[in-house]
Amino acid sequence: MWKYSLRAFYARLVLCAVVLFPAVFPAGAAAKTAGGPVLAAHARSAVLMDATTGMVLFEKNEHERLPIASVTKVATMLVVFDALDRGQVRLTDAVRTSDYAASMGGSQIYLQAGEQMTLRDMLKGVAMSSANDAAVAVAEHLAGSEANFVRLMNGRSHALGLRDTHFVNTNGLPAANHYSSAYDVAVLSRALLEHHGVTEFTGAYSDHLRKHSDKPFWLVNTNKLVRFFQGMDGIKTGYTAEAKFCLAASAKRQNFRVIAVVLGEPTASIRNAEVTEMMNYAYSQYDIKPVYKRGQTVMLAPVMRGQLQAVAVIATRPVGLLVNKMDQSVTGRVVTDLRPLVAPVKKGQFAGVIKIVDGDKVLSTIPVIVAADIGQASMLEMLGRSLRSLFLFGVSTG
Repeated sequence: MWKYSLRAFYARLVLCAVVLFPAVFPAGAAAKTAGGPVLAAHARSAVLMDATTGMVLFEKNEHERLPIASVTKVATMLVVFDALDRGQVRLTDAVRTSDYAASMGGSQIYLQAGEQMTLRDMLKGVAMSSANDAAVAVAEHLAGSEANFVRLMNGRSHALGLRDTHFVNTNGLPAANHYSSAYDVAVLSRALLEHHGVTEFTGAYSDHLRKHSDKPFWLVNTNKLVRFFQGMDGIKTGYTAEAKFCLAASAKRQNFRVIAVVLGEPTASIRNAEVTEMMNYAYSQYDIKPVYKRGQTVMLAPVMRGQLQAVAVIATRPVGLLVNKMDQSVTGRVVTDLRPLVAPVKKGQFAGVIKIVDGDKVLSTIPVIVAADIGQASMLEMLGRSLRSLFLFGVSTG
């Protein structure tokens, strides 16, 4: 009887504290713990994200600004792949190593001052071996100096709407005012994975550099999960004494790609185990309902003053909706928003966007582009159309 009364007394005491001092017991935090999965228990910060829609499936201190060590190189690779897509650089470019790049410590591929490698091989070093020297060499090749390249990294982050990221260098070596958050890293990872060919680098388990020299260098991916977790193909590990063990991971099974980010894990083994748990949770609870494949025709868009009066517009990347496996509910709907097209139009020209919306919230925006060139109609063709319209629709019988 006494034990029961004492227990009841404490229960009432806690209830009163919650009512009288709500700031001590924030409702949002309680809801996350009570209603969501228990994941990333040892991580300081974590995010689980559906790469197709950008929808967050799990979060923990997701906007806390933290050091991220070599996970920084997600942004480094993003700027490089942006440049590759623009045609500014090519994978076959010869990248020369400066004295400064060769002086980088930590993880490296032991570049010598004056040594040249192709951009492809340098990217292998960055993606697989987390090479700090290669990251700086690539930055200097692309932007002239590491400082200039860092400005591009910060500019790209700003363009993505990231509020908790600021870079000071390209490789994540400890520096004041160099930070990001689990959510921002997930968004950067998602942007990187939109580029074709990224996982050729991030998903390879082993390779060699200097293959035809007398000192070939064996590369082994620092992300061991690319070998041991089904579908894992990236992205980047990180470790410093300050940042602890970090990982931005990505896996794809059929059409469903998931991104998991953990920061501040105590050991590499715990980091890998907790990312595995996050991935397993995502694949057990969710799936993607494909709507459009990359390059698939979305619709025919009208073309003003064109030799043809309509042109196919295509999706620039896969479009899908998130499905909850437990109840088969679908999150969001697809809305197409086209801009007016006036001839001449060129193949690849921006034509509008597909939006995945959930209520008033836009979850994802996917550009659509013109599938073919459409020339401008001649004056004679335009006159003929006007006359046809007049005869077909302009004759009144009243």
